[in-house]
Amino acid sequence: MNFRNLSLLAIASLLSPALARSSTTQPAQEIVISVKHQTMTVLQSGGRKAEFPVSTSKFGVGDQRRSYRTPLGAFRIDRKVGANLPSGAVFKGLHFTGEVVLPNSPGRDPIVTRVLCLGGGSAGSRGIYIHGTPQEKFIGRPASYGCIRMRSRDVIALFDRVAVGTRVVITDAPSARCATAADSRDADWYR
Repeated sequence: MNFRNLSLLAIASLLSPALARSSTTQPAQEIVISVKHQTMTVLQSGGRKAEFPVSTSKFGVGDQRRSYRTPLGAFRIDRKVGANLPSGAVFKGLHFTGEVVLPNSPGRDPIVTRVLCLGGGSAGSRGIYIHGTPQEKFIGRPASYGCIRMRSRDVIALFDRVAVGTRVVITDAPSARCATAADSRDADWYR
């Protein structure tokens, strides 16, 4: 890693609001991803805590290896990668490369910012992640190669508030139960 990259990391960490957040927030109990609506809903104690736009596979849904489709079913977060790195940090093989890219950088489509590795079902063997993308202009419509893509600011908010082991459900059905499960006791922590 060269001096310029280290300087960028130092500046970004000072400016990152995610670093200032408390890590004592209660973990989410479940994440529901609706392929139909291209949304992710975070549920905690039966109430909706957050909702984010996402991007699932442009090839549809399915479990076949090398299909580049988003698998359906129940999974869990097995690993979290990228804590305290700047927004736009580029990952190759789940390792930070030292490069940082801006949202919607032309010609680039790496995995960025944070990575939540999914396990269970076919997700672990296929390498299905929830991760940031520099292609933020495509969020809200199918555009990925199987993973769940999020805007960098959204994946940072999610990463900081969910624990390894959190249940993740990916469904192609409407997520009506999520929309009606608003938590009246506490304001949403995001969005």
